[in-house]
Amino acid sequence: MEHRPSWFALIVKPRHEKSAAFNLRCLGLEEFLPLERVRRSWSDRTQAVDLPLFPGYLFCRFTYRDRLHVLNTAGVKAILGFGGADVPLQDHEIAALQKLLSSQLPVSSWPYLRVGEKVRIEQGSLGGLSGTLVREKSPWRLVVSVELLQRSVAVEIDREMLAPWREPVIPRLDQAGVARRGKAERLD
Repeated sequence: MEHRPSWFALIVKPRHEKSAAFNLRCLGLEEFLPLERVRRSWSDRTQAVDLPLFPGYLFCRFTYRDRLHVLNTAGVKAILGFGGADVPLQDHEIAALQKLLSSQLPVSSWPYLRVGEKVRIEQGSLGGLSGTLVREKSPWRLVVSVELLQRSVAVEIDREMLAPWREPVIPRLDQAGVARRGKAERLD
């Protein structure tokens, strides 16, 4: 089994995201609960509250050895996966979410997108992030997706900060063992 900790999406009880994250933290596990600040109105007041960007989910980094501790944590229902197997998230997806939230720019939930132009932010506090560019009326938005959850987060950005996203280039070896440059290829 894998000994290196991986990020997993955890399914939690409805409205228990914060308590489940606290319980995981108390176990010494690294958890990540992305929150967005929204204004909520009640009959007597309006207040800003922090709500989960992905209701019903939180992220936790752990090894297979810690799996049972995670599943027995109060508030945690399951580890997201397919066919009975836990599926780890890609580290760059969590890093992108963490970078978005630490930028102090307004962040909001966004419908999951599969199509659209991929872009890379070249400058500013979000420099180096790539995502899908969408436009809603006049502001430009960068959408960062978590493939496994099929959910996305959007942030408003200046168009001047963007450059087209390019396929990563990795060296390939020809028959003589000489490195050649080319588009990344899927290795099966």
